[in-house]
Amino acid sequence: LSSSNLRDAYFDYAQMERAVLENANLLGANLGGANLEGANLEGANLEGAELHSANLTGANLKGAYLKNTNLNEVTLEGANLEGAYLEGANLSFANLSFANLEGANLEFSCIKGANLSNANLEGANLEVANLKGTNLSNANLKFISTINSYGNPFRRADFTGANLSNAKLEGSDIKGAYLEDAILKGTILEGVNFKILSKNKSINPNINMKEHKFKPSNPLDAFEGDIDLFNAHYD
Repeated sequence: LSSSNLRDAYFDYAQMERAVLENANLLGANLGGANLEGANLEGANLEGAELHSANLTGANLKGAYLKNTNLNEVTLEGANLEGAYLEGANLSFANLSFANLEGANLEFSCIKGANLSNANLEGANLEVANLKGTNLSNANLKFISTINSYGNPFRRADFTGANLSNAKLEGSDIKGAYLEDAILKGTILEGVNFKILSKNKSINPNINMKEHKFKPSNPLDAFEGDIDLFNAHYD
C-alpha cells in the first residue's frame, strides 16, 4: 500500500500489523483502535486522522505528517517519529516510552499525561505545547525549545534522570516538577516559573546562575516551593 491514496478511509480496529504504508495518503482516515504494530508509515500523510487508542508499537513514522492528528491514548512505544510533523496533534495520555522524536515538530501539541520515559526528544520543537503531568524520566531533551509555552506545560512533569542539556525552557511553567538526577548543563531557565525545594535532601549550593540564564523574579524564590532537584547535575 505504499504511496496509496487512502484519504478518509475507514480502518477502525483493523489488524494492520507490519503494514507497508510508506508515503501513503491517509488524510482524515479513521484508524481508531487499529493494530499497526511494526507498520511502516514513513513519510505518510496522516493529517487530521483519527488514531485514538491505536497500537503503533515499534512503528516507523519517520518524517510523517501528523498535523492535528488525534493520537489520544495511542501506544507508540519504541516507535520512530524522527522529524515527524505533529503540530496541533493530540498525544494526551499516549505511551511514547523509548520512542525516537529527534527533531520532531510538536508545536501547539497536547501531550499532557503522556509517558515519554526514555524517549529521545533531542532538538524537538515543543513551543506552545502542553506537557502537564508528562513522564519524561530518563528522556533525552537536549536542545529542545519550549519558548512561549502555555497552559502550565511542564507543571508536575517528571524529569527524573532526564537530559536537559542546552534545552531552551524560557517562560515555561515547571512548578511541582521532579528533576531528581536530571542533567541541566547549559539549560536556559530565564523567566521559568518555579521555586526550588530540596525536600530535605541536598541541593547544589553552587549553581552558576549566569551560565544557566536563570533569573527568578524574586531571589528568595530560588530556595522555596516544590521543585525536587535532588542530585541534579549542573555542569
